[in-house]
Amino acid sequence: MKNTIFEGAATAIITPLTESGVDYESFARLIEWQIAEGIDAIVACGTTGEGSTLTDAEHKAAISFCVEQVAGRVPVIAGTGSNDIAYALDLTKYACEAGADAMLVVSPYYNKATQGGLIASFEKLADASTKPLILYNVPSRTGCNILPATVATLAQHENIAAIKEATGNISQVAEVAQLCGDKIDIYSGNDDQIVPVLSLGGKGVISVLSNLLPKETSLMCKKYFEGDVKGSLAMQLQYLPLINALFSEVNPIPVKAAMAAMGYGENYLRLPLTPMESAHEKVLLELMKKEQLI
Repeated sequence: MKNTIFEGAATAIITPLTESGVDYESFARLIEWQIAEGIDAIVACGTTGEGSTLTDAEHKAAISFCVEQVAGRVPVIAGTGSNDIAYALDLTKYACEAGADAMLVVSPYYNKATQGGLIASFEKLADASTKPLILYNVPSRTGCNILPATVATLAQHENIAAIKEATGNISQVAEVAQLCGDKIDIYSGNDDQIVPVLSLGGKGVISVLSNLLPKETSLMCKKYFEGDVKGSLAMQLQYLPLINALFSEVNPIPVKAAMAAMGYGENYLRLPLTPMESAHEKVLLELMKKEQLI
C-alpha cells in the first residue's frame, strides 16, 4: 500500500487573474479562507486554475506562492501535466523543488497517445519526480482515456500514487478499483459523483464545488468515512443543483463568476474562455443566494 496524499476534499483552486496578471492578494485571501474552513488539500494550477493559459513564469510563480502561503498546513498538489512531456518534466521538477507535496498530471491532450504512449509518458514523469503523482483522466478535454488496464500497469510504479477519475463513467472507476486494489488511490474528478466514487473505495474528491463550499465538501467525505452514508448522500443531493450550475458552461467559467461574486478577485478569464452567459450566471447566483454564499 502506498502512502495516501490526502483523504477528503481537495480544492482545485481558481487562480484569480486581472488583465495584468495573477492577483496574489485575492489568491492569498482565498487560500487562507479555504484552510480556515477545513479543506483537506489544495490543487494549484490545474484545469480550474487555468494552468493551460498561464505563462511559464506565472505557472511556476503561482505554484511557489501557493506552497509558501499554505506553509505546510495542508498538502499542496501542483498541476504540472502537459501534452508536451518535456515541458511537463520541467514543471514537475520545478514544483518538486518549490515544495509541492504531489503532482497532478493530465493525460496528453490534442496530440493524444496510445495506451503504450501514456505508460511511457507517465513513467518518465514519475521517474523524474521526487514527489508522488496523481494521474488525471479527463477524456472529455483530452480526447484520450487512460484505460483501467493502463492504470493497473502504472499503479506498479512506486511514485504513481493516485488517479483523479473525471471520465464520468462509474463502471470504469469500478474496474480501476477492481484491478488496482490498494496499489492506487482513487479521487472523484466530478462533484456530482463524490459519494458514488467513495462507495467504490475512493479516498475523496478533487473538487470545483469546494472553491465555494470547502467545509461542506470536506464534510460530505468525512460523513461517508465515519459511516454516515445517508448524511453524506443527503449533502451530495442537496448541492446537485449548484454543482450543475457550476458546470453549465465549461469549467472554470462558472466558478470564476461565483468566486468573483464572493469577493475573491475579478471575473476575468483568458481567451479562449469568456465570461459566463447572463442566463446561466443568473441561475448560478440565485443558487448561491439560496445557500447564503452571497
